[in-house]
Amino acid sequence: MANLSQIKRQRLIDFLNKIREEHREDDTALIAINEIESELNDKKYGLVWEEHQEQVDVEMLTKVPVFSEQADKEITADETLPYNFLLEGDNLHSLKLLEKTHKGKIDVIYIDPPYNTGNKDFTYNDIIVGSEDTFKHSKWLSFIEKRLSIAQSLLSMNGVIFISIDDNEYANLKLLCDSVFGEQNFIANICRQAIKGGSRAHNIKSVHDYVLIYAKNISSLTEFTGFEKEEMSLPLQDEKGMYAKGRELNKWGAGSRREDSPTMYFAIKGPNGEEVYPIRNDGSDGRWRWGKKKMLEAVENNDVIFEKRDNGTYIVYEKVRGNKSTTTQFTTWFADSYINAKGSESLKKIFNTMMSVFDYAKPVELVQHLIFMSNHKNCTVLDFFAGSGTTAQAVMELNAEDNGDRKFILCTNNENGICEDITYQRIKTVITGKRKDGSDYSDGISANLKYYKTDFIDKTSEDEEYSVGEELLKHIAEMVQLEYAVRLDGKNYVLLLSDEEADTFIADDEKLSACSAVYVSTAVLLTAEQEKKLSELGIAIFVIPDYYFENELLEVGER
Repeated sequence: MANLSQIKRQRLIDFLNKIREEHREDDTALIAINEIESELNDKKYGLVWEEHQEQVDVEMLTKVPVFSEQADKEITADETLPYNFLLEGDNLHSLKLLEKTHKGKIDVIYIDPPYNTGNKDFTYNDIIVGSEDTFKHSKWLSFIEKRLSIAQSLLSMNGVIFISIDDNEYANLKLLCDSVFGEQNFIANICRQAIKGGSRAHNIKSVHDYVLIYAKNISSLTEFTGFEKEEMSLPLQDEKGMYAKGRELNKWGAGSRREDSPTMYFAIKGPNGEEVYPIRNDGSDGRWRWGKKKMLEAVENNDVIFEKRDNGTYIVYEKVRGNKSTTTQFTTWFADSYINAKGSESLKKIFNTMMSVFDYAKPVELVQHLIFMSNHKNCTVLDFFAGSGTTAQAVMELNAEDNGDRKFILCTNNENGICEDITYQRIKTVITGKRKDGSDYSDGISANLKYYKTDFIDKTSEDEEYSVGEELLKHIAEMVQLEYAVRLDGKNYVLLLSDEEADTFIADDEKLSACSAVYVSTAVLLTAEQEKKLSELGIAIFVIPDYYFENELLEVGER
């Protein structure tokens, strides 16, 4: 069938080429013609919107965002535990900095962005976007696309992102996420009952919202297996011991065709040495559930079962060994266990008040369930629309419940004092067990927190003595602490920025005896003898990477 749009587009391009030939001596006309051609060849399927510039983008043209630690807000409950972080400021600035310290290192992201209801919930460049704004969807998409693009780069290879949204932007967000994360990495759309009762609606009453779930690389994802239900009997036996017949490794149902995931169609070695491919029940090419490395290892280790069909093809099953349990799959429906009222009640309890302290707070149970779904007990969780701090509480309580080692990073602005008065105070109350008014909330949870504010360094100055590099160096400690989740205390964890500092520290045997790790500038040249001494004492050496501010220094000509 003819592609009518393509034919029309080619006709216009042919016409432009004629005009280009007629104006080949006119540079201004040629530039305009090239721009028109570029627009004609731009994306023709997917989400298209009027792109808008944010004030935060303008600021970064002349300034470099940095973090400044607020030492008076540090909370240390257990010095042996890693640190969590609360980042105050515009989340785009925070994400730009996190891209330097955590690219490919975030395992779970949960965000609850503005729903863009037109009811004063979304502010763009300090102006509330109302329902009458003809560009309200374009502004929201420009705002969220920048942040999701960085989020995609932050996710680890088996990382996942959960995004709460409602009907106002769901359709746009789904298309945007298909573009940013890849349609093939879509996991599910969860429908969550958000409210019960309430006032009467004009038409059909909406009582739900959604949680969109995407993977960084769905082929690498093995965590969404469900939850344990009861122990499975192991009635079968081979040379390795007892086992049970597990789930089918030939994927079936939606997304089970070869073209749905071409990389998951490959041969494995069959029981008689033949090549076995994932074939569907109708005889067409299918795909495996597991990636190639995991599948080949399972075959090599005799951890699969081959069952031959009448047509000579095979169905392959997992062998379940050891004291394993059956699992119940997660579903795309969250009923009234996760309604918004629970979020409001949690906050009232923490702040010891009968009044609402934050609108539309999500319940802790919802975020806990999402983190639990990802099955990461040792992970870093990011929330860059942190709001009241639900994600922090969810992470800390999950760790207390299952002895997990999860860490959190929260980003939020301080509009109306939300970061200082709500988010920070909530985290502090959960850790210490004491409310702001001094009353008891709980027994507390052992966790540590550092509080950063986003700040700015000017790229240029009229002062001839001004150096961007020297100014940025004042904020290197914050970046090191953030990347390694530590506290640079000068004893256990030590920052060395010059040869003199390194020589003095390494010569002090008393200080070395208390040290676990040193973080060394690339400007420092340790001698072989110094490296050997640190190694023999079990002191880890980390080189501070140039990529913290390398591009910024190149831009201003200081590197």
